[in-house]
Amino acid sequence: MLTIASRLDVMNRLGRAMADPTRARILLELLDHPGYPAELARDLDLTRTNVSNHLACLRGCGLVVAAPEGRRTRYEIADPHLTIGLRHLLEAVVAVDEGGSCVDENCECCA
Repeated sequence: MLTIASRLDVMNRLGRAMADPTRARILLELLDHPGYPAELARDLDLTRTNVSNHLACLRGCGLVVAAPEGRRTRYEIADPHLTIGLRHLLEAVVAVDEGGSCVDENCECCA
């Protein structure tokens, strides 16, 4: 059973991962099928180094796992519950007040 501290840790890890547009794009690609760095780089029009760095971050957050396959490494979302949760999150309707301003002056979502 997750404690409140561990639940907060999960939320922080998810937030950190999804706050970066490149990591969010990688997670979206991995929702449908496992991926390989070279293919992810090609499909997302990124450098392989950039993709590898973001995959390392996602691994560090515990959101993706790596499985060696010969000379390549396959990446996939670490837990099926996370895949289901991300799919549900994508279906959520976010209510945005177009006239309102964000209370966080460092927030980039409203810029």
